[in-house]
Amino acid sequence: MTSFLKLLVTLFVLCCLNACTLPAPVTEVPLPAPPQEEPVAPLEPVAPALPVLPLTPVDWDAVEGWYLDDPTVALDAFLKGCVSIKKRPEWSAVCAEAGLVAADRDVVRKFFEERFIPHQVRNSDGSDTGLVTGYYIPNINGSRQRSDRYRYPLYSLPDDLLIVDLRSVYPDLANYRLRGRLVGRKVVPYYSRAELDADPTLLAGKELLWIDDPVELFFMHIQGSGRVLLDDGSAVMVHFADQNGYPFRSIGKLLLERGEMTKDQMSMQNIKAWAQKNPDETAALLNENASYIFFSILPGSPATAPGALGIPLTAERSIAVDPRTIPLGAPVFLSTTRPSSKEPLQRLVVAHDTGGAIRGAVRADFFWGQGEAAGALAGRMKQKGKMWVLLPRPVITETAPDPK
Repeated sequence: MTSFLKLLVTLFVLCCLNACTLPAPVTEVPLPAPPQEEPVAPLEPVAPALPVLPLTPVDWDAVEGWYLDDPTVALDAFLKGCVSIKKRPEWSAVCAEAGLVAADRDVVRKFFEERFIPHQVRNSDGSDTGLVTGYYIPNINGSRQRSDRYRYPLYSLPDDLLIVDLRSVYPDLANYRLRGRLVGRKVVPYYSRAELDADPTLLAGKELLWIDDPVELFFMHIQGSGRVLLDDGSAVMVHFADQNGYPFRSIGKLLLERGEMTKDQMSMQNIKAWAQKNPDETAALLNENASYIFFSILPGSPATAPGALGIPLTAERSIAVDPRTIPLGAPVFLSTTRPSSKEPLQRLVVAHDTGGAIRGAVRADFFWGQGEAAGALAGRMKQKGKMWVLLPRPVITETAPDPK
């Protein structure tokens, strides 16, 4: 296929300023002379603001809560990620050393302090606080066969979904992929959620499984993975295969805007309760989020789903981040609070995952684990938090003196 999607945007701004002077008023009484004003010194030109660096090196004492956490579990999570990142030059040495560290709280803390430099994560406006949400792996009911109870399809990757990678032509777009479908010689947007739900023939034959609850299926789309408990007594783990290319739109935010619930009431659980009370309006609400996820069945029915690094997530020690700021596989110290609470949640976690709604420097999605209890926490988590990413300390190599 030849190159396409060349975008040309031209902006012209024309400003015309006209000044008019009115004649002085006629009067028989001489007007007093205007008071003499002190001459105004010319304004000094204002230097443009310097861009804010997203990662600023700091001392360990500046990491809020660092000395209160036991980083031992985080070391295990970091080692899992090393399977993927150890081939990167900056990570190979610390990954090798991490495997030799004794599982002792003080020893592990010393390892991180000696081999890493904490970097305060900041937003583009210079602020150091952002949003921390939660996610989990849900358990939902399904079947391999369609029936009156199991009527909602879980689709595998469509054959006609195109993924357009423009990085070789436009390096600035290296973090973006366009998705669409081919109509004649044109690439057009792929089908939206509303189109796919309205016309089952569009993906006929791509039904992976059938689910009994459309709202539970919708939230599994948001989580990106889930365990499907089949009606034959078995279970399978399904995971993100790809997406239709539309941006994520929060239905919770829509309910807030419509006055259906208050900000304090907003949670996944309350959205589900709203759907049960308003079944005739639910489909239209879900379709407001045009984003649609396609899944694959993971072989071997693993205990948990993998993140973006391809390794299993660790409950309460894995997070999803925006990889444009935080490298995947990096340890991150997170300082936030527990869901709907002021109780501190300060611990060392690892950037194992990404997410369509995880955008921005100080932004994290905290992985709570699998099942109903994890879902209760994840669904209520919308906290403020700070982040410090730990980057490997440069290795100083000694060179032998030149013999002369």
